[in-house]
Amino acid sequence: MEPPAPFYLGCPEWANADWRGSLFPEGAKPADFLRGYASVFNTVEGNTTFYALPRAEIIARWKDETPETFRFCLKMPQRLSHELRLQGVEADLTQMFRTFAPLESRLGPLFLQLPASFGPRDLPALEAFLEQLSADFRYAVEVRHPEFFSRGPAENRLDALLQRHQVARMVFDTTELYSSTETDPDTREAQRKKPRVAFRDTVTTDHALVRYVGHLEDSRNLPALHRWADQVARWIQAGLTPWFFVHTPGDRTAPELAQTFHQLVRQRLPELPELPAFPQDPEAAQLSLF
Repeated sequence: MEPPAPFYLGCPEWANADWRGSLFPEGAKPADFLRGYASVFNTVEGNTTFYALPRAEIIARWKDETPETFRFCLKMPQRLSHELRLQGVEADLTQMFRTFAPLESRLGPLFLQLPASFGPRDLPALEAFLEQLSADFRYAVEVRHPEFFSRGPAENRLDALLQRHQVARMVFDTTELYSSTETDPDTREAQRKKPRVAFRDTVTTDHALVRYVGHLEDSRNLPALHRWADQVARWIQAGLTPWFFVHTPGDRTAPELAQTFHQLVRQRLPELPELPAFPQDPEAAQLSLF
């Protein structure tokens, strides 16, 4: 088994046709996307599993098309979090673990995204749910209820609960998204859908997970990314394993922004390996030799 990386970096997806000509060669086909993505980044959010569990042959293909060092951070199905609200989930959990098990060491933390209506009075249900989780996997929980961002008793209870169970508190940083005055459709849609909550960089276990949502343009993200690079470097130096996922409105520029972020982290920790170059069209690569 490959040793864990000191730092995992990725995007919210791997199959975005808008990445042709940047992350992917211009002529890349959808069947090439995962292999091309995994040749650069070492992790990805698996948001499709929120809507439906994949078939066994799809899981096998994911494993076949990624290197041993690659990690999938798969989102738990919304049936658990939103429909059942973590109660009466035994059969669904068994099915989820059976589905994900063939990925084995390719799995990063599985993460549970709770609805904004899931508040302090629901914490007993969360605790009972965490007690049912298999010890074979790692986990993260993302909360959206305002009381969990109040610096009050509810937030303290949540953080203590996650610490007891060694579950990460997922950080979803939308500060830059909501500071944007852009009026393009992607930004407006992102502001409509993504949570607007107070900034947190809380760590409750030895893996720290961040979902960062930035501006479309790299340069406008630089002040925030410098601050995050400082924090990620501190976590690595403290022996933690950071997982950092870069979002942008529509995610069209997410790979380039992730590339920029990796460079900023390496400025602080030069011993980290370089990020591999984006794949190129064979013809473009040949022309670059002359």
